Amino acid sequence: MTIHQELAERLWSAQIDGTPCEAPTSTHPEMTLQDAYEIQTINLSRRLTHQGMFGERSRHVGRKVGITSRAVQTWLGVTEPDYGGLLCDMAVPDGGRADITKLLQPRVEGEIAFVLKKPLFGPGVTAAQVVAAVDFVVPAIEIIDSRVRDWKFRIEDTVADNASSGMFVLGSRPMPLASLDLRTIGMTLRKNGEVVSTGAGAACLGNPVNAVVWLVNKLGEHGTSLAPGEVILSGALGPVSPVVAGDRISVVVGRAPEISVVF
Repeated sequence: MTIHQELAERLWSAQIDGTPCEAPTSTHPEMTLQDAYEIQTINLSRRLTHQGMFGERSRHVGRKVGITSRAVQTWLGVTEPDYGGLLCDMAVPDGGRADITKLLQPRVEGEIAFVLKKPLFGPGVTAAQVVAAVDFVVPAIEIIDSRVRDWKFRIEDTVADNASSGMFVLGSRPMPLASLDLRTIGMTLRKNGEVVSTGAGAACLGNPVNAVVWLVNKLGEHGTSLAPGEVILSGALGPVSPVVAGDRISVVVGRAPEISVVF
């Protein structure tokens, strides 16, 4: 078993057992970002070909961008985001229930999700090209999670852990990108009716479009493209909030209808 396989197995076992593990870098401090993305790929491939979150094999539906706020980048001592994969068994219907038994240390954040109508392949892709390739955007709730104990990690650890992905909720009413100023659009997140997080599009790399630009160009460096129909979670618009069983989370972005999920 290689080091990549060993560390992938550590994170996989934490998910299956429901018990957070020690960070991969705690035992392998020499681990690089390239190593981390290889570990991420091992466990994503396992979910696609062998066993998904609920037993049956899963299906790739898109990507997520993380570490898009200056505060989180400063905390981790980095200057750019990271990315992970989105699978069909991570999706929770708007107004539905998220099975908290499949999560270890869940937190929630309000975001904007992009859905593509054209392929994108970097590097060298511009914001204008991203805008032209987007079919529509919708509000989203990302349920982030960590297999690493107490959320104490380096960027290499969260990348290996599929960018701390858990589940996600998408709004059901598409919004045309051309009619929106995503830089100034506002977000309000409520937990059990109480406002616990607010923010705006500028919190996400200055504009959520910039997160998609970064993603497609970074994927291009690895020889990967984005396809029509893919969903892209662009990053948090405000602070995250922890959740426990019984919590109801709702998010409003701009003038779009509220979206919600119950744990």
